[in-house]
Amino acid sequence: MTGLATTDLVIDHAVAQVGGAIQFLLDVTPINSDEVLTAYAEGDRMPRFAYRDLQTDPDVAQGMLDLIDLDAVSDPTLGALLRAKHREMTLQLDLLRARDTPDFLPLSLELYGGVTPALLDIAEHLLEHVPRGAGRGEQVGAVEFHALACAEIEHYKEQDPDIEMNAEVRHDVAGVLVSGDTLLIAETSAVQSARTNALLQHEVGTHLVTQVNGSAQPIRVLGTGLAGYDETQEGLAVLAEVACGGLTPFRLRQLAARVLTVHRLVSGASFSESFEALMELGFPQGSAFTTTMRAYRSGGLTKDAIYLRGLVDLLHHVRDGGELDLLFLGKFSLRDLPLIADLRDRGVLNPPRLRPRYLDDPDAMPRMVRASQLESLSELIGVAA
Repeated sequence: MTGLATTDLVIDHAVAQVGGAIQFLLDVTPINSDEVLTAYAEGDRMPRFAYRDLQTDPDVAQGMLDLIDLDAVSDPTLGALLRAKHREMTLQLDLLRARDTPDFLPLSLELYGGVTPALLDIAEHLLEHVPRGAGRGEQVGAVEFHALACAEIEHYKEQDPDIEMNAEVRHDVAGVLVSGDTLLIAETSAVQSARTNALLQHEVGTHLVTQVNGSAQPIRVLGTGLAGYDETQEGLAVLAEVACGGLTPFRLRQLAARVLTVHRLVSGASFSESFEALMELGFPQGSAFTTTMRAYRSGGLTKDAIYLRGLVDLLHHVRDGGELDLLFLGKFSLRDLPLIADLRDRGVLNPPRLRPRYLDDPDAMPRMVRASQLESLSELIGVAA
């Protein structure tokens, strides 16, 4: 027994169902970024991004949300979590309606926030003190990376053969990302060989593992993600890169560049101005373009500031003696950790089905602890080596 009323679970499942139908990140990401990059490199300085047709009508999804009676939730902890998620999904639907319009950026700032002076200082310090490093080196293409991802997934299926965890190569996505229970790999993806394990631990070992664990909970919203989960998820995923020794100088500079680009976006810089700023910092053309595209997509998405912000928050959490195991039970924000702990302590939540593979490395936890004690994030490279 979960200790929750059946009515509470019905409402939770209804919220999770709507949440699972909203493919927000896919819907706000261009499907023609490679073509636009080619045109941009040839002198076309007016990027014309195209987006997929929305698979879920925002008005229909909003109507489904409006039918959910959150006041009927009897458990106060669950009620607080579901009300916050309901508000977040309403904001996501507003963003989808505003896609590629001037209204998008203010809504994005409401959802993800912007760049604080403290975070900007950290990013600028990283870009000044972390070495630019060598070139991209040997690379792994989409087909080979898909094979590596499938092997990683098989490792988890050996732990539990009944889990749903998949990987696909797709023509209509940019880069590598997780949507639901599937790792999506763009057919044009090229991953630096030195980064393959770190990327697997980021995407499979964090995003897919927490999706599986969350979906197995009586509270199904832990699988689709509670309000504000992105920041902690991305911070935890980057921390996994540190733990497995795969955080490279280029990757750390990339996270800092994302913060800088979001700051420039919000400050009114044009796409070309932000792109040129990254080129001046020594980023390759393709990387500079992708980072700029990610920030300017759909009218201005400030999400990319959360990777570095989430990492900083997680490092503080580890430094203060905070536990990490609870964070693998599902997708939720660090600020909701006390509420999740309350549910666990009451016996509401199930133990995790999967344990991240990188935690099997005896050096993983010492690396994370050392990282949490650094005076400057620029020293992370020495820890992760």
